[in-house]
Amino acid sequence: MPSKKIVFFFPAFSSQEATAPLGILAVATPLLRAGYEVCIVDSTITPNFRKRVIDELADALCLAVSLVTGPMIRETVEIGRAAKKLYPELPVIVGGWHPSLLPDQTLAADFVDVVVKGQGEEALLEVVRRLEQCASLKGIAGVGYKQDGQLVFNLPRPLKPIRELPPKAYHLADFDAYERVCGRRWAMYISSLACPYSCSYCTNQGVYGRQWNALEPEQAAEEMADLVARYRLALLWVVDDNFLVDRERAVGIAEGLVRRGVKFDWSIQASTNLVARLTVEELKLLRRAGLSQVSQGADSGSLKVLDLMNKDFQKIETIYTAAEKLHQAGIRPSFNLIFAYPGEGDQERRESIRLMMNICRRYPGAEFWTNIFTPYPGAPVMERAAELGIEVPKSFEGWADFFPRYTVLPWLNGRRHRRLQTMREYMRVAFHRVPIGADRRHWAARAVQQAISLPARWRLDHDLYGFPFELWLKKAADRIFQPPKPKVDAQQLSAEPVTC
Repeated sequence: MPSKKIVFFFPAFSSQEATAPLGILAVATPLLRAGYEVCIVDSTITPNFRKRVIDELADALCLAVSLVTGPMIRETVEIGRAAKKLYPELPVIVGGWHPSLLPDQTLAADFVDVVVKGQGEEALLEVVRRLEQCASLKGIAGVGYKQDGQLVFNLPRPLKPIRELPPKAYHLADFDAYERVCGRRWAMYISSLACPYSCSYCTNQGVYGRQWNALEPEQAAEEMADLVARYRLALLWVVDDNFLVDRERAVGIAEGLVRRGVKFDWSIQASTNLVARLTVEELKLLRRAGLSQVSQGADSGSLKVLDLMNKDFQKIETIYTAAEKLHQAGIRPSFNLIFAYPGEGDQERRESIRLMMNICRRYPGAEFWTNIFTPYPGAPVMERAAELGIEVPKSFEGWADFFPRYTVLPWLNGRRHRRLQTMREYMRVAFHRVPIGADRRHWAARAVQQAISLPARWRLDHDLYGFPFELWLKKAADRIFQPPKPKVDAQQLSAEPVTC
């Protein structure tokens, strides 16, 4: 009898703010309903995860991996090749955001046998059934595979509305283990797919084609309340690309949560123009329902750069309006800034700094997160890669270092890159930011950061970053008063969020 065991490997993305991999929980439900056994090995919470994966593969039908562009590729390559070395006939299936955007390059990797593009709930089940029957994968929509050494791609699979997709298999997640790692019991939840806008740096269009669709408010409220109660969660991060596209739906979800009376925090992502169109009273209703944070892509304080980003729907004043209304409602406004976007100069960068300084001073509790522009595959700006001097990786492995924290660009290198990184370090300490996980730093390390916050603000106001002795002091304190590390062997990665 062929095995009915599917081993999923989830490579580490951030071992500091870890929780269950939503994509794997999504594709697991159809497999479970069809009678397959699902085993998930998340390198963030699994001690000696390499040995665990290899051991689980001994009686498995296949190995499946889900990942996004960046460092997750490194562990994927390591595990994939180790699996092929010991079990050369065992199929390796790769899906997720990166394979959906670059299926040809992903499938060309020596250890990859199958690629699933886009939504994988139905496609993966069909693939697994064919593998169990030792049958060809020909005709399975949304799937690429190797045949006689050649790469073969079937027709794309049409996107299904989110309301037609099965519920996620949250019961497979070890929330106790995730809580031990990051210090907080939380999960991701999704109530809508896609975004109607087409920001030039965003890969969303490459997967969802701006086809926004969503769950009805009653269903979303019921699922959120049940999820929190069932798994004793303190926080839900609603990872919709743009939660507030439908104003009435957002209000309806809040009303549903208030009626159910379940107390928990939740956060959303939304564009500033959609936040700004809500009334303060509507936002206060969302706060009563538990909404504690709204993450928004301010992206730049320069109207010129916003135009280059194709963000004509956002004006500088809407960023301030969104912050003002959220502050009045008691919800933490959180913004992302992207530095070094093509066309940004020193003047435009200073405008972004002024935006951050103004908002954080005017609205205590507001926070900013920063990225250096990363030219991700599938983003519209990548059509200009050659013109911009961007050297696009020619292999699956080459994308492992594409990550905002480490980006060096043709127009941002050497001294300019070091100066920008120093500026970002001062931005991190100038104002308090609230992480998802528990702050496990020693009180002395926190005191040092508090002490250098004022000089950090002075430096940002005056654009002076030479001889950064405050940062040296902070790093020394961090080394001396290091928090206990989680007992996992996952590679520690940056906890900064990636702009989609």
